Amino acid sequence: MNTSAVEISVPVAESVRVTDDALTVELSDGRSLSVPLAWFPRLVYATPAERKNWRLIGRGHGIHWNKLDEDISVEGLLAGKPSGESHASFKKWLSTRKCSGTRGSARRTRNGHQ
Repeated sequence: MNTSAVEISVPVAESVRVTDDALTVELSDGRSLSVPLAWFPRLVYATPAERKNWRLIGRGHGIHWNKLDEDISVEGLLAGKPSGESHASFKKWLSTRKCSGTRGSARRTRNGHQ
């Protein structure tokens, strides 16, 4: 029995926009992908200036926010995967922001992150 492998290529990010409600990524194949900002608590708590301070990594296969220590892969977005950060890790990160006086959006929902 012969099987042929289907090679699937993941498009790369070309641009990124972060609003108070969504992360939107323009992909190389012409699609725009928007996911709820609540999926990424560090972006929820970021200032507007911090949200705008991103760069593409891995030739567009990922997005990095240096000051937030946040990395998001295009493949993860396409798969519908929200942040995998533990609550303890996020809480520790948030406490360092409070100590440094950096504040972002303080909206909260049922999950306690936004």
